[in-house]
Amino acid sequence: MAKRNWETTFINELAETSNVKAATKAAGVSQSLVYKRRRQSAEFAARWYAALAEGYDSLEMDLLARLREGRLEDVDEDGNKRKYDIGTAFRCLLAHRESVAREKGRQTLQDEVITMREINAKIDAQRAREERAAELEAKRQSTSRDGE
Repeated sequence: MAKRNWETTFINELAETSNVKAATKAAGVSQSLVYKRRRQSAEFAARWYAALAEGYDSLEMDLLARLREGRLEDVDEDGNKRKYDIGTAFRCLLAHRESVAREKGRQTLQDEVITMREINAKIDAQRAREERAAELEAKRQSTSRDGE
């Protein structure tokens, strides 16, 4: 599997399961490889943390839905019942609450930086257009005075 493919598969599975072991299995790579990649690549690490934040959001929504519906077990396609472990879900959410909040804050800050960069680029472009228009107007006035 090509490098990009395993990374994408790993990140997608991590977002779906919030489980590094399951994600490495789905990607066909070792846990040591993904942890090494995370240490070496800031971009991969950012994608990793964003996937975990997405996964925990999903877990939280699933937990809320189950509590509201009173659905504490599922039945798989073979008819086997699987009890949903509410306590473990809560402990998992609490254990990672701070890191997820930190990641969401980082994403918000990054979004704000991008927005400010885009606003500044638009302001700079507008200023450049105004300066060009002023230069053209000055040139036009100079030309019309020379013609008099």
